[in-house]
Amino acid sequence: MSTAAASHLPPVLRPEHPPRRSLADLAARFGAQVAGDIDGVELSGITLATADLRPGEAFVATRGVNRHGAEFAAQAAASGAVAVITDEAGAALATGSGVPVLVVDDPRALLGDLSAWVYGTGPDDALPILLATTGTNGKTSVSHLLEGILAQLGVVTGLSSTAERHIAGEVIVSRLTTPEASEFHALLALMRERGVEAVAVEVSAQALSRHRVDGIVFDVAAFTNLSHDHLDDYADMREYFEAKLALFRPDRARRAVVSLDSASGAEVAARAEVPVVTVATPAIAADPASAASADWIVEIGEERQDGTAFTLRGPDGRALSTVVPVIGRHMASNAGLAIVMLLEAGYAWDALVAALDDGRIDAYLPGRTQLVSGERGPAVYVDFGHSPDAFEKTLAAIRRVTPGRVLMLVGADGDRDATKRHDMGRTAVEGSDVLVITDHHPRFEDPDTIRATLIEGARRARPDAEIHEYSPPERAIVEAVALVGEGDAILWAGPGHQDYRDIRGRRTPYSARELARRALRAAGWPVPEPHWPVPYPDGETPASDPERPYPFPA
Repeated sequence: MSTAAASHLPPVLRPEHPPRRSLADLAARFGAQVAGDIDGVELSGITLATADLRPGEAFVATRGVNRHGAEFAAQAAASGAVAVITDEAGAALATGSGVPVLVVDDPRALLGDLSAWVYGTGPDDALPILLATTGTNGKTSVSHLLEGILAQLGVVTGLSSTAERHIAGEVIVSRLTTPEASEFHALLALMRERGVEAVAVEVSAQALSRHRVDGIVFDVAAFTNLSHDHLDDYADMREYFEAKLALFRPDRARRAVVSLDSASGAEVAARAEVPVVTVATPAIAADPASAASADWIVEIGEERQDGTAFTLRGPDGRALSTVVPVIGRHMASNAGLAIVMLLEAGYAWDALVAALDDGRIDAYLPGRTQLVSGERGPAVYVDFGHSPDAFEKTLAAIRRVTPGRVLMLVGADGDRDATKRHDMGRTAVEGSDVLVITDHHPRFEDPDTIRATLIEGARRARPDAEIHEYSPPERAIVEAVALVGEGDAILWAGPGHQDYRDIRGRRTPYSARELARRALRAAGWPVPEPHWPVPYPDGETPASDPERPYPFPA
């Protein structure tokens, strides 16, 4: 990774008082073959990356796509590593590093258990309540809603999501949806040190397939839905589904809460190997009959720009009415799921009613249908959604609260699942009155080709639709604002909370939320003060000047 790219990455967190573990004990516990002297050697942590390694830690060297991590063993030793843990192939590369080498069959598969032992964060250790959410869409929203409700209950919270990591009020930007196992266990150890009582965790399919949550048993695991995504990582939807299903085994979770809103929910509930409670929102469920059979039902109330009212009804006549602070029936579904998760985790129904009934969930969902405009002019929402299903649900939600036209501004990720791009274009044009295609993270792909595929999918669905194409997105949002007026709405899907664009491997500072505000201001519309970090010094990147060269200075 280049220095420029690395400079925009958030830090890897460690406990402030790291453990001291015997390397000899580690070797004996995990059956490692040892080359070198390990008598009296102690380690204080464990990591996969030399860039994040701290003196006193063990470096775990695994085989990558192009190179073996053991090639960097000498670099790790120079940075203070006390040992290298690797496989047989890596041992041959690491023997000249000057530190002991421990050989195991599959170091990546063992990383979670190694990390749990080093940091004392395994299933039998004292930990906060752990709440996991998986699914194609809604993972981040459920995680942030859990955190908000827990705070209303007076609980000290931690969070690990696509958007952010939170530790008892401290906010750190995330690197991955779910961190690597070594980072995750270190994070849990730090949370425990700081008195965190409950942690909401977003768990991706890749996290399960790539051993990132190994060594952890969640108190409650939840399933939101399944739709077309990540077929760059999985052969087909069945393989993708099976990857997520792995969360609902006794070695991963103690209990499960499953939404029946998507067709896959019923199969998850039937095949889960832990006790299951179900929840459904009939207004959006794919199968109304299946939804009607759920233990808990989410009934949709009034939908407004600043939130969606709903009532959660369950066994024994229990009912709770509240408001989720974002638009969309799917967001009410996410909130209902979060409430049932907390019940299954042991929080009292009466306490939840006292905190939420006839009130509002006090949660901040970064980049999730986030309204960035003011009281006058077009409503502008910035959203992280990047799948056809997410587009469909969010556009429908915006349509219901918009008296005028709905414009969608969208791009697609480069070097990611290209099979969904036609469907992204189709759902975008079917749910909007005007479609503007732009760039998102091109990575190493040609952005012109990405845009062309989105437009092709849209044109097939609606040949007569009003479709515009602008690049870069700094210009696209200015043009989009010029196409709408009072009572209209813009949904800018894709960038959400992210504060960068990935262009040929470089993370360039960027904020869709800030660019939208500046485009509105340049058009003469009032905008509120932002409640998020702004990566551009004021005046350096006026959205009213689309001709300025990209990237703009940070």
